[in-house]
Amino acid sequence: MAGVKKSRGRNNPKVKSNRAACKRFKKTGSGAVKFWSKGHRHGLSNKTRKHKRQQRRARFLRAEDAKLVARQIPYL
Repeated sequence: MAGVKKSRGRNNPKVKSNRAACKRFKKTGSGAVKFWSKGHRHGLSNKTRKHKRQQRRARFLRAEDAKLVARQIPYL
């Protein structure tokens, strides 16, 4: 066929990223996986000031869980 490039098995297949995981997790420069706290979207009037303040900061996954997430976000 004219104008169609055929890959003759030279390239490895690409891995699809899990889009839900990409939206929830980020990798830091050191390779740790960072995520943000749940429970800070609505119903904030019922939560204490201390609880809302602590919810603002990001958290980091443990090493065991980070391995599972790293498979879902291979290119981040």
